[in-house]
Amino acid sequence: MTGLKSFLGKDVEVEISGKTYFSGILIDMGLDILVLFNGRKYLYIPLLHLHNIKEREVRGHEEQTEKPTNTMPFQNEKETISYRKILTNAKGQFVEIFVTGNMSIHGYITNVLNDYIVFYSPVFKTLCISMQHLKWLTPYTNNLTPYTLNNADLPVVPANMPLARSFEEQLKKFEGHLLVFDLGHDPNKVGLLKNINNNIAELVNAEGKTIFWKLMHLKTVHNIT
Repeated sequence: MTGLKSFLGKDVEVEISGKTYFSGILIDMGLDILVLFNGRKYLYIPLLHLHNIKEREVRGHEEQTEKPTNTMPFQNEKETISYRKILTNAKGQFVEIFVTGNMSIHGYITNVLNDYIVFYSPVFKTLCISMQHLKWLTPYTNNLTPYTLNNADLPVVPANMPLARSFEEQLKKFEGHLLVFDLGHDPNKVGLLKNINNNIAELVNAEGKTIFWKLMHLKTVHNIT
């Protein structure tokens, strides 16, 4: 066994984008995604965001990560996993995902398009999320729902809006609307979308100033008009 697969079944430490660190057992991996079990839950991490991985050294009173006793979610154990397959198989199931800032998003995937997903969150409602910026995804346990909401408050229904195949084309549908990019952490990413042209978004903020954003650096968007 060569390369990263030599770590399969071993306790490892992983660093991903944003100086984020995880440790656990490397359960599975495909060409573009790996699966880590940290003793409590499975973490699906796109290799796009992997910085490094190494075998974990257990020191002092530290314990080895316990191996999972339940079956892996989102996949058929006989199939080779891939990022797109995991996203597709996760549709409609409650998950936690991490994209930007220091806050994860809770809810479920409703659609998987060419380069983005549509995600329903009880907090942010319908979000479009660029697939290249999704850093990790983990499923909820079967008996939990986000914020302990019941099904009446958290209906599993598809987004009721026409969807384009690409993130850029979807943003063009939002021209003339008030949008929030990247969950609104930056006030210059909240405003009226005037135009999308040549992978550049023209946004007017609350103060009436125009800011141009390169689309490749925009991670999530939700429409608030």
